[in-house]
Amino acid sequence: MEKRRLTVADFFCGAGGFSEGFRQNDFDIVFALDNWQPAIDTHHQNHPNCNAMKMDILELDTPEKIDEIVPDVDVIIGSPPCVSFSNSNKSGKADKSHGIELIKTYLRIISWKKRKGQLKYWILENVPNAGNYIKDSYTWKELDLPGKGPDLKIEKKEILNAANYGAPQTRKRFFCGNYPSPKSTCENESDWITARQVLEALRNPFEKEHKGTITDPNYKLSIPANSLTDHFYDTRVADFEWESAKRLKEDHGFMGKMSFPEDLDRPSRTVVATRSASTREAMILAAVNEKEKHIGYRLPTIREISSFMAFPITYQFEAGNENSKYRLVGNAVCPKLSSALAKAILINEEIEPPKEFIPLQNAKPSVDLTGTKRKLKEPCNKKPNAKFAIHIPYMKIRGFRVELSNKDSDFDKGEIKWSCVLHQGSGKSALMCRPEECDVGSIVKEIQGFEKFKEDVHEEFGVLDMNHMHLQEAYIARCESEYITPERALQKMKELVDMHFPNDDVFANNSGKMIAIDRDKVPVRVIAGMYACNYFVECLD
Repeated sequence: MEKRRLTVADFFCGAGGFSEGFRQNDFDIVFALDNWQPAIDTHHQNHPNCNAMKMDILELDTPEKIDEIVPDVDVIIGSPPCVSFSNSNKSGKADKSHGIELIKTYLRIISWKKRKGQLKYWILENVPNAGNYIKDSYTWKELDLPGKGPDLKIEKKEILNAANYGAPQTRKRFFCGNYPSPKSTCENESDWITARQVLEALRNPFEKEHKGTITDPNYKLSIPANSLTDHFYDTRVADFEWESAKRLKEDHGFMGKMSFPEDLDRPSRTVVATRSASTREAMILAAVNEKEKHIGYRLPTIREISSFMAFPITYQFEAGNENSKYRLVGNAVCPKLSSALAKAILINEEIEPPKEFIPLQNAKPSVDLTGTKRKLKEPCNKKPNAKFAIHIPYMKIRGFRVELSNKDSDFDKGEIKWSCVLHQGSGKSALMCRPEECDVGSIVKEIQGFEKFKEDVHEEFGVLDMNHMHLQEAYIARCESEYITPERALQKMKELVDMHFPNDDVFANNSGKMIAIDRDKVPVRVIAGMYACNYFVECLD
């Protein structure tokens, strides 16, 4: 007699990454739910035998509605939206009430189904920060269930890194629920699959002829190169976009340095849901043509990021545009990690896991990005009240940095005010000092060669015929026409400091004069930068 396959319901199913790991282990995915149509379409495309339903989970607010919609299953898996819990959203300080409500609704369904008897395992996945908002147990009453019932105990809480389970991505996620812990397959970093291995396996997306076969970097699976979807197309980005990303990665005001372009000899960084090219989080790769000639910088293709996530190369993403496909991939659970969880359940049930990869049904997306041509973005004007607070480029020494800022402006009244500010460090212990508070004039008298530096600063900025509003206008327009932009002014300051004071290790003799700066050994380059920045601001008055 054939043993019954374990059944699974997937909530917040998204593209189906959680489902895919269980499908690969011959679980029967019978139900999936999400409130975004491209997610439902994608899940159905790859799991056609599953009842995928577009619905807001908050509608399942009573046991009657739960039983009407959700079948009784052996396993429930779910990944509630993580935006409100993510540390990248308002530095982790975003309103979490909606996210908590979604988790509570998910737990209500689990608690109700557990009491009915069939449900044996359940798993919740989210960003690490979400673990701070999930309790160890919930009473029947807390979950708004009628009558009396048992508490729902969260038997396990842990952080798992997808790279340790065979995914070519260092993606750490919080897992909780009732399930056996998965066994790591790549505990040592030397065993991790690198981003370079993925890119080389998928081949250069700028190839014009797609001959031969492509072998999946994650699975023992090969397909004709001309049947690989969402890969052979142009993803280049404009210079102003990658230049912004490079600066934010290498020279952020208070965060650490990141690789630019991406470090390919490690697994990829965490794939996020938003496709961006000009942010610190942007995943930037070098772009080379068929002859291996550098032609700029690019974002990963949809197939590349889906392989970073460990989706099979035959998995299809059903959406009408690249941004939506990116969101489908970035919001997913890594199938390799999901597969490890599924295997652990099978072993616990004394069921032999499949030895071979179970193929997906042959399918094509309604929109394949292959061959897509790209028109590079043009810089667009910023809003009139756009804020600016950027330090002199690549001049952050011992945490000290000199910033040009318009944050003192009253934008509602149209009163623009630019200022110079000295910072050191970040967080509650950060130092902030304005030139008038630091007695810079006295200190510079003791710095050898400063008079010549001052002359060059005055010659550079003293001839500018512009005011605070003019600088704002130049910033808004993103270009130099009649007036210098704040970015270009900062670059000029950097060039002047580099010419006169090239050594980072030379420090000013504070002698107690910089009363507002309670750190010793202020670098001369920082003092010079503050003088130049402050003089530039004075020239705007």
